[in-house]
Amino acid sequence: MFDHFYHQIFRKTVIGFGTLFNGITIHRDGAAANDPSAIIKVPLAYGPTQKFLARIEQQPDLNKPVSISLPRMSFEFTGIEYDTTRKVGATQTFVTSIKTDKKDVRKVYMPVPYNMQFELSIMTLLNDDALQIVEQILPYFQPNYTITVDLVETIGEKKDIPITLDNVAFEDNYEGDYTSRRVLLYTLSFTAKTYLFGPVPTTPKDLIKKVSIGITPGEQSAAYGSGRQLTYATPVATKNYTGDVIANLAEDVLATAVTIPVDDSAGLVENTFIDINNETMYITDITGNKLTVKRASYNTTAIEHVRGSDVKGITSADNALIEAGDDFGFSGT
Repeated sequence: MFDHFYHQIFRKTVIGFGTLFNGITIHRDGAAANDPSAIIKVPLAYGPTQKFLARIEQQPDLNKPVSISLPRMSFEFTGIEYDTTRKVGATQTFVTSIKTDKKDVRKVYMPVPYNMQFELSIMTLLNDDALQIVEQILPYFQPNYTITVDLVETIGEKKDIPITLDNVAFEDNYEGDYTSRRVLLYTLSFTAKTYLFGPVPTTPKDLIKKVSIGITPGEQSAAYGSGRQLTYATPVATKNYTGDVIANLAEDVLATAVTIPVDDSAGLVENTFIDINNETMYITDITGNKLTVKRASYNTTAIEHVRGSDVKGITSADNALIEAGDDFGFSGT
């Protein structure tokens, strides 16, 4: 416990949130179509709203190009809390692989759900500018907008992060007498439902490649009956990993068809499995270039296949490439 790790999850979520609002523009009516000032990109910065309001108060001439100008937006990460509604078992784990090496398998604890609170502030001098900005944001939140974040890069763990619009507040700040309008301020409050991951183990999780089961001869085995023998079971692949193509479909195939026409069956063998577009089939008979098969083996789904689709064999070469998550099929000998 407390070995150093840092996935930058908070940082990635903050960046993902800010990126949503980084391209907002407003249009000034009355300007010529070719006038660069007709379309204004609204600057976005990270920081508390009060910092920008203080700078505005110190610089009364808001139109000077060297000063802080309006319209402007700012956002900040304001809080975090544990989300009990998304809680999973504290000891629950899942098996994944290193992004750069699919054979390097690791066991990782399930992520912990946390909610991150954000505030987006919209500061404008003109009411129409504020309404343009707000109207470009609100339609996307109903009340959620989902972004995808690569939370743990080493294992390629990407999560959809829903961002919920919680509240919209409006404030009209005055400076001086009531005729001097200085800043219109809209504050939008959001909640991002993110996940925190613990450390990724530095050593691989071993996969079971062979299982030995035996009964010791003698009195202890008598209760289980005679004739018990030592059995070896080896996991076999349930899909093609090598990418080797043996044949191609000669015709379109319906999802209900059990006769599969191929262009050349020379490389295919009865009582073996094949893979067509990630559907696994079991060959029960081969007559000429027609295969009789059992569809949707190993929990795959029977789908339609078009003429020319690759027919890939599932052989012992694929067994050596079994990945975590494959539904191992055990054949006893």
